[in-house]
Amino acid sequence: MEPIISIENVSYAYEGGEQDRVDALLDVNVRVDAGEFVAIIGHNGSGKSTLAKHMNAILLPTRGDVYVLGMNTRDRSKLWSIRQAVGMVFQNPDNQIVATTVEEDVAFGPENLGVPPDEIRRRVDEALALVDMTGYEQAAPHQLSGGQKQRVAIAGVIAMRPRCIVLDEATAMLDPVGRQEVLRTVRRLASEEGIAVVHITHFMSEAVLADRVIVMDDGRIALEGAPREVFSQPDVLRQLQLDVPQVTELALELARKGVRMPRTPLTVQELAADIHALLGGCAG
Repeated sequence: MEPIISIENVSYAYEGGEQDRVDALLDVNVRVDAGEFVAIIGHNGSGKSTLAKHMNAILLPTRGDVYVLGMNTRDRSKLWSIRQAVGMVFQNPDNQIVATTVEEDVAFGPENLGVPPDEIRRRVDEALALVDMTGYEQAAPHQLSGGQKQRVAIAGVIAMRPRCIVLDEATAMLDPVGRQEVLRTVRRLASEEGIAVVHITHFMSEAVLADRVIVMDDGRIALEGAPREVFSQPDVLRQLQLDVPQVTELALELARKGVRMPRTPLTVQELAADIHALLGGCAG
């Protein structure tokens, strides 16, 4: 099956004169498939946001190629199709909201595509339902919470019918409740709608929810794998200036005290279940 996004041997340098050249990406290879939820993490300056901006041709590689549904992002004649296929959601939802009501904002993209009015109405209703914002059609965006604004921004991207949504630090400005709202939405889009999701984040508790985690360091991929595989390497992550989830850290501390867990827990629920199993075993 053809990947949604294929990044092949991509390097990228920010040019500011010979002395100020910064290599932000170095020989990076990434594949993103339909319905996959991929988290990309890394310390500040690791290249994760630069990588995200290559996924819908905001940036073009210095070397290598990026393909979206087989279309090379270097082909300017394909730019519109590429940006329809890969929608971006950025850190501050206020920068993406352009209308005075929620439904007008969600309709903005399809209107600019020339979608017929009846189809726009259907897409707006469908997109708002997918992000649990039905009933807010006439609400003023500035009166919404941060999490609600970000879900409206995601709905605006969904209404464009993308094959992939890239969230570039889209939860960074939200409170814990808002982050949970957005993460619940994007997980459902991946699992139920088959939309690929790429989530750039510095919250380890969000990365554990992904199907796959990519760890960036100095423009290269330092680690890649399932969340449990990646977060089972705390010493490596610390060398990369990253933390492990708090529940994982607690399990590691218990292990240092002689209490061995049956697995590396990634969530509070997993840790509670493992402790319960251990206590049950002791009682037996």
